[in-house]
Amino acid sequence: MFKKYNVIVVGGGHAGCEAAIAASNLGSSVLLVTMNMTTIAQMSCNPAMGGVAKGQILREIDAMGGLSGIIADKTTIQFRMLNQSKGPAMWSPRTQNDRMRFSEEWRLQLESRDNIDFWQDTVNEILVKDGKAVGVKTSLGIEIPGDSVVLTNGTFLNGLIHIGEKRFGGGRAGEKAATGLTEQLISLGFTAGRMKTGTPPRVDGRSLNYSLMEEQWGDDKKGKFSYTDVETPKEQRCCWITYTNESVHETLKEGFEKSPMFTGRIKGLGPRYCPSIEDKINRFAGRDRHQIFVEPEGWNTVEIYVNGFSTSLPEDVQYKALRKIPGFENARMFRPGYAIEYDFFPPMQLDATLETFLIKNLFFAGQINGTTGYEEAASQGMIAGINAHQRINDQHELILKRSEAYIGVLIDDLVTKGTEEPYRMFTSRAEHRLLLRQDNADERLTPLAHKLGLVSQDRLDKVNEKVENANTIINYLRKTSIDKDLINPILVENNNSPLTQNKKMVDLLTRPQLNIYDLANSNAEFKVLLNKFDEETIEQAEIKVKYESYFQKEFELINKMKKMEDQMINPDFEYSKLNSLSKEAREKLNKVKPRTIGQASRISGVTPSDISVLVVHLS
Repeated sequence: MFKKYNVIVVGGGHAGCEAAIAASNLGSSVLLVTMNMTTIAQMSCNPAMGGVAKGQILREIDAMGGLSGIIADKTTIQFRMLNQSKGPAMWSPRTQNDRMRFSEEWRLQLESRDNIDFWQDTVNEILVKDGKAVGVKTSLGIEIPGDSVVLTNGTFLNGLIHIGEKRFGGGRAGEKAATGLTEQLISLGFTAGRMKTGTPPRVDGRSLNYSLMEEQWGDDKKGKFSYTDVETPKEQRCCWITYTNESVHETLKEGFEKSPMFTGRIKGLGPRYCPSIEDKINRFAGRDRHQIFVEPEGWNTVEIYVNGFSTSLPEDVQYKALRKIPGFENARMFRPGYAIEYDFFPPMQLDATLETFLIKNLFFAGQINGTTGYEEAASQGMIAGINAHQRINDQHELILKRSEAYIGVLIDDLVTKGTEEPYRMFTSRAEHRLLLRQDNADERLTPLAHKLGLVSQDRLDKVNEKVENANTIINYLRKTSIDKDLINPILVENNNSPLTQNKKMVDLLTRPQLNIYDLANSNAEFKVLLNKFDEETIEQAEIKVKYESYFQKEFELINKMKKMEDQMINPDFEYSKLNSLSKEAREKLNKVKPRTIGQASRISGVTPSDISVLVVHLS
């Protein structure tokens, strides 16, 4: 019935979609197996993409030929660049999206690929032969052969939904859980754990009083995720902000004795940085209010996402408390919030390619690895899809370094340190975040993607042109002096020391109070030059000039670490025989199987003296 596929992707969420596209872009025949064809790329929680560090990941996915950024741009209802009051390393694009259009657009994109097929079913067994994944078996008893398998099961593995004292099996609201697969993987030697996540109630926007809330509009200058020329909607929708109060908190506390989180019925650990409303009240008892973001679910729906009110309390308590929030006095609830527990597999069982150590040609991506968030999942899916193709074609694998991409930081953290709670990306996790900005992801990663065959020559040419144009601007600034009489009024206006003599423009631009357009306003020739280029190119040139000395320090640090990052370790190295290592180091190194000395140095419990012993021995 089925031909043999190069890559079988299990799961049609964000990780699964990007895995399928990546393998397809490289020329593999792909089968995407999903439980429900109508919920491909479903935004199970917040109908939004990007945000702090997550926006950077989306731009990296786009730079490498992934589609999450393009689809987010096409379906956006509001765009905001977060953290603009801070330095460029912190700027993070975020969109509010049309939930239904997002899923529809993903399905259309996948269906447009001739080498991607679909099968609606549940996979409950991996076919294994001689230590390799050779296909999957579905709940219908159908065996589908494949050269490699990518598991992206999300929250569906033995998923259990909690609402107050009620609990029932499910992968998300209205959809059944996936069973059998966890048990088989454990029988093969894998270690599994439990995690939890949650979602807030959805309400009828027609029942809300927006006059009691604060308006939150998108940016006037609307940006996007994709570096391509994708068209975005010209209009934007308003979101709103309101707040809980002591009356809301007292009402919620009435249900604490029935809360599955406090009664111990939920065994899995939840995301620390996205706590439920009951957890916030409990942990931050001194605060008399918490922010609630009131976010539309799309252009043509009245459904509202109540961001900040994630909960698993009984539905009657949720309803009663909601109606005490300003603007929600007459709120009608579409469905209650809930918590969901699910199986995951601690990611230290994976190589940095996301291939499992135990079974060759088997890859894990997304929440199965203990992460949370669409962006984290999508980036893992892309890397797993790429490496599945590379593996079966005996091509060099793709492992992004921590100094190359947030995606590299994410995967290195997972496979080196593991995670005991849902892992979420933050800018603080990246030691080289000044180099890993959202504005330069194309410059960092598109050449690599082109070399792999993920993006076209035209796409690479566009990046090279942008770099060339930015350098043209920078070279002009380096060689041209500015007339002190023309710039001094602008300097005084910006509370800056006036010049006593003419100075190179590049030196002036390093002053934090000045921007590149200030210089253009005092030099007609430079203004004409800037008019030839787009805003993104001009912004890139300005950032490179302003932060040049900081970039240099970062590059020096990376070069110092390069020797350790480049010193490879044989994956079959027997650490147990190296008695000079501490016992803990031997155990951890055997478990993680680091590829390089650099990775070994980041393993918790491996000391600098252990690394010295290892370096001497390898030498």
